[in-house]
Amino acid sequence: MITRLTPQDASFYRLESSSNPMHIGSLAIVRNPAAGGNSGRTPLDYEGLVSLVEARLPLVPRYRRKVREVPFALGRPVWVDDGQFDITYHIRRSALPEPGTDEQLLDLVARLASRPLDSTRPLWEMYLVEGLSEGRCAVFTKTHSALVDGDGALEIGHVILDTSAAPREVAGDAWIAHREPADVELLLGAVLHLATQPREGLEVARRHAAEAFAMVDAAGKAMAKLVSMVRAAALGAPDSPLNIRTSRNRRVEVVRTDLEDYRKIRKRFDCSINDVVLAVVTGALRNWLLSRGHVLTEADTLRAVAPMSIHADGAPGRLKPAGEVTPLLLDLPVGEPNPVIRMEHIKHATDGHGRHQRGVRARTLVHMAGFAPASLHAMSVRSASTFAEHTFNLVITNAPGPQQPMYIGGARMLEMYPVSPLLRFQALSIGLTSYDGRVFYGLTADRDAMADIAVLTASVHESMEEMLGACVQ
Repeated sequence: MITRLTPQDASFYRLESSSNPMHIGSLAIVRNPAAGGNSGRTPLDYEGLVSLVEARLPLVPRYRRKVREVPFALGRPVWVDDGQFDITYHIRRSALPEPGTDEQLLDLVARLASRPLDSTRPLWEMYLVEGLSEGRCAVFTKTHSALVDGDGALEIGHVILDTSAAPREVAGDAWIAHREPADVELLLGAVLHLATQPREGLEVARRHAAEAFAMVDAAGKAMAKLVSMVRAAALGAPDSPLNIRTSRNRRVEVVRTDLEDYRKIRKRFDCSINDVVLAVVTGALRNWLLSRGHVLTEADTLRAVAPMSIHADGAPGRLKPAGEVTPLLLDLPVGEPNPVIRMEHIKHATDGHGRHQRGVRARTLVHMAGFAPASLHAMSVRSASTFAEHTFNLVITNAPGPQQPMYIGGARMLEMYPVSPLLRFQALSIGLTSYDGRVFYGLTADRDAMADIAVLTASVHESMEEMLGACVQ
């Protein structure tokens, strides 16, 4: 069975580079039931995780498919069944020296997040990390952004989570891979497709012409760079240490906060949870810039792409029946020292965007059992990438998670963090997930550009205290 990648899927697939892997990461920390304890449950181990994922793969069929390029690039790549699919290649095992610390876990996750996925196989990996202190282990998943569209194809976290310690039964399938097509079949299929889609034929011709021009005329590159610089000067985001050429290495840090604090601030300022998130992040970025010696004026801003999921009551956990992820381009008032005024600026900006922006549909996510937010984060990254890279400083994604305990193979999930990719010339990406009364931040940064990422994570708590203090004034 051959399925052509959608134009957006194809664009994400082609955005991949060694310095900018385009996979969405998801880190779940779970507490294993004690082996031989009174609970009667078996601890989550490698064999149990493999069995769980294998049983749930029928719910995410694209996880057994890989991408094939069409010869001579005469069309978009296609999804084909991986006839050599080996689940033990995709699910891997790692261990920390016991008792492993959270810092050691995040260092491991950063190294794993730095590595691109194998493009010759289905575009995902999962790691069981054992040896964490206090009887915990972690499950870290990497899924390419091209694989998840939030509608017909979901992130695997949706299907491995359960609402109780007893894993639910899922109807199995007798999956047999379709024969993988030969290059000549892909070529013939692409030619026939182009014959019925003249607009795509023009796009292919334009792409080949651009490639040929780039090969024979180096001056064209210089001119394009000059045009880009002129545009950036006219329309670009504010100058920032966040926008440099990234290396291939990452840092990952996390922050744990209480959802009730966001609700208090929301009630005091009559705003949305998303507004509170943006205000807290803005305060943290302000403190971080000051720690670097930046002199800020009240007019200074950082521009964020902040694709926010839309909720029924303004709180995480439940999408509207017409669930959406809305792309917002916002100026964060990092120069404003007063937290109340910062909040008012953000409320005004998000209210204006809410009236005029059109969201990205996420119908399949609504009311789904075992709902996990990684699909929404993937959609948010897709939304962010539609903006020209010089027009913003960073990406902030916020996705609701379940507000009741969830389990992976009988092990209770304690924490869940997004690990977002860095887009080109983006040294920092911030993702947030709410789960079971907490809000978990995952900060992904370029290792060279953000050696002081720990200052920013500490500043999140400082900013939250500042906002809570403003509530009692």
